[in-house]
Amino acid sequence: MSTPVLIGYFESEAQVLDATRAVRDSGHVLQDVYTPYAVHGLDEAMGLKPSRLTWVCFGAGALGCTLALSLQLYTSVVSWPLNVGGKPFNSFPAFIPVSFELTVLFAALITVGSFLVRAKLFPGNRKQALPRVTDDRFAIALSPRQTPEALEEAEQLLRRHGAVALDLKEVSS
Repeated sequence: MSTPVLIGYFESEAQVLDATRAVRDSGHVLQDVYTPYAVHGLDEAMGLKPSRLTWVCFGAGALGCTLALSLQLYTSVVSWPLNVGGKPFNSFPAFIPVSFELTVLFAALITVGSFLVRAKLFPGNRKQALPRVTDDRFAIALSPRQTPEALEEAEQLLRRHGAVALDLKEVSS
């Protein structure tokens, strides 16, 4: 079974923000909004929940710091203690640079990996890009309500909010 998806193209971020709010208020199903750059306030206009990626980043950084401190403590105190100039074996200030670097490394790599998995951006995944959305256009993809006049109503709604072009695609569900 295929469902119609109406795509409206806009020229400015103000238009796409207004149209996104109007689409949500009208009861149509908002599929996605495509922009060439991050638009402030778009996640709120779309009704998205705050991202959990910040918690993933914090957990990954804590893991990196814990592993770095554990490895340094084990190697300098337990496994291979060296008496260097009478300094204590567990000299914490010497552990700070390595701990910082591993905290940043783990946080960055695990966060990027989590994002790619969550967004399903695997090698070979062929998502169709909409024309000009990566250059200078904004687009809203919506599924009209399941009533006979809903498609025309959705088209009028998008045009009222400044859509310069409309495209109707059939998407199999």
